[in-house]
Order: sequence, then C-alpha cells, then structure tokens
Amino acid sequence: MIDKNGAKQPLELDVVALLDDLPGAGLARGQVGTVVQSLDDQTSLVEFSDDDGRAYATVPCRATNLLVLHYVPEPAE
Repeated sequence: MIDKNGAKQPLELDVVALLDDLPGAGLARGQVGTVVQSLDDQTSLVEFSDDDGRAYATVPCRATNLLVLHYVPEPAE
C-alpha cells in the first residue's frame, strides 16, 4: 500500500528494518523483524526473532520508522 507521501506501507509478512532506536523495547536502529499484523494504516505489529526463530520482542511500530527490505530484484517506482 502506498501512503499519501508516496511511501510503501509494510504489509503482513514483509521483512523490515528499524530506522530509529526503540529503547523502551530494547531495540536498536537496523534490527530486522517481520510484520505480523497491521494495526491501522500507520502502525504495524512487528516481531523480532533471533537466529533460532525465537521471538525476543513484538512491538507496534509506526510505518515511518520501518524500511521494507527486498531480497529479489524489484524495479523502483
């Protein structure tokens, strides 16, 4: 989904990276998680897991604080 500023809103199961620290959740900029639920048009619930797949944080994140990561070639819009 594209927001009014032309930014891509994360969808369920998108892999995302944090653009800012979330000290209250113990998360640092650049940590990678998976969107597990869209809470509203500006907020997603994101799960952060270790290398063994164990979740260590599940927090609501503003779309403006997330960068959707791409693992296959995708043309720019």
